[in-house]
Amino acid sequence: MRIASSFGYIRSQQFIEIRVVHFSSYQNLRKSLLDREISCEAAVLEYLERIRENQHRNVYITVFNDGALERARELDRKLEAGLSPGRLFGLPMAIKDNLSVKGSPLTCASGILSNYTAVYNATAVERLLAEDAVFLGKVNMDEFAMGSSNENSAFGPVPNPYDESRVPGGSSGGSAAAVAGDLAMVALGSDTGGSVRQPAGFCNVVGLKPTYGRISRYGLVAFGSSFDQIGVLSKNCDDAALVLNVIAGKDEADTTSSHHAVPDYAREMDTVSIKGLKIGIPKEYFPESLDQGVASVVRNRLDELQEAGAELVAITLPESDYAIAAYYILTTAEASSNLARFDGARYGYRSADAEDLGHMYVNSRTEGFGSEVQRRIMLGTYVLSAGYYDTYYKKAQQVRRVFLNRYQEALNKVDIIAGPTSPFPPFGIGDKMDDPLEMYLADVFTVPASIAGMPAISVPAGFDGSGLPVGLQLIGDFFDEGKLLGVARKIQKMQKG
Repeated sequence: MRIASSFGYIRSQQFIEIRVVHFSSYQNLRKSLLDREISCEAAVLEYLERIRENQHRNVYITVFNDGALERARELDRKLEAGLSPGRLFGLPMAIKDNLSVKGSPLTCASGILSNYTAVYNATAVERLLAEDAVFLGKVNMDEFAMGSSNENSAFGPVPNPYDESRVPGGSSGGSAAAVAGDLAMVALGSDTGGSVRQPAGFCNVVGLKPTYGRISRYGLVAFGSSFDQIGVLSKNCDDAALVLNVIAGKDEADTTSSHHAVPDYAREMDTVSIKGLKIGIPKEYFPESLDQGVASVVRNRLDELQEAGAELVAITLPESDYAIAAYYILTTAEASSNLARFDGARYGYRSADAEDLGHMYVNSRTEGFGSEVQRRIMLGTYVLSAGYYDTYYKKAQQVRRVFLNRYQEALNKVDIIAGPTSPFPPFGIGDKMDDPLEMYLADVFTVPASIAGMPAISVPAGFDGSGLPVGLQLIGDFFDEGKLLGVARKIQKMQKG
């Protein structure tokens, strides 16, 4: 873990009796901040101390120690001056390390960017700062967002907060572990094929992937440009909705961002009723190979929704078996193109062992990229090569269209689609590293929504017989984030009740 500057501060005695990390939601913290029961500085200080105490968890790559404290003091002075607080005033946040924060390291958890400093802010980052959020630091991830376990990081793996022998999921494993471990109240991640939802399921937090184009990708380092979407991880749906409201919307710097109006998600959540809600249950999401503990927990939650008045509708999505194959053909092709810029010539790591230009390119990329990134670059280059483009890439694009049509047809009959977030609970660190195909199957249920570009959310569903978290995934129609958040909030309240 990098420390932006030393932890050489003395804990303030003021407000010491209030434990910030015990606030159940940002709204509760916000009330205490605005009522002057606690200062922003004290709140941020407590999170920074927890981060320091948990350095062994390897969650943060860079901690904005002095920067976060100075930001908190600025906000305290703002409140003292009688100025209006922003919508996220004092919210302690973690940022996945593939999002650009000006003046701070931007590593993508890769050796090839280990010494790179961002020169501008991502649009999502700018919008959060404009509403008075506080960034605690940049969190760990799978290198260039390629992975399902957070083991592909140049900075080492992150343990699951519920069992340190197991993975937190990926690629946004650091973001999920930060929220679950009370090392941030909310975190931003990125989701290409499940990289927000799958770790959310593994770490018992809420993970929202919005509709493609709902949030600007400007400042997000690209993996698969037609899939990547910034997402939100939090402990509850209200916090996720609030952050989404701030960062969603059209951005002229990103031509793929949508003009679709941004609603009041909190208000939309309040209008959601379980009674009469039609929930599609694809038989393909409950195969015989599904872990029985996961199946039992998810079915229990679905039964509770039915008892509350929802209608469970059996549906079929017959092309589901092709999801993983199509996804990895398309995303590796895009990764091959996107990562071509990291060549040792313009920025980032450059090999010292190079006799000529050709050796510099080869050695820099070989030494700078990890094995999983190299694997995907090679796969992507292969499917785009002459003689194989039509056989693989073009066919996968056609399959993508079929997926979009099938999910659209299903959502014309039901309100949402539901099933497990992952086919198995968090697995052991190292268990799947030697079997990439088995690792890829961790995303078998999350990939379809990404292929179609539809919004999806993972909500905590409970724990299996071994005490491991299980996530329930909900998929909605385009720009139906409010409905998904509303149903997810009902599920959380049912469990608490």
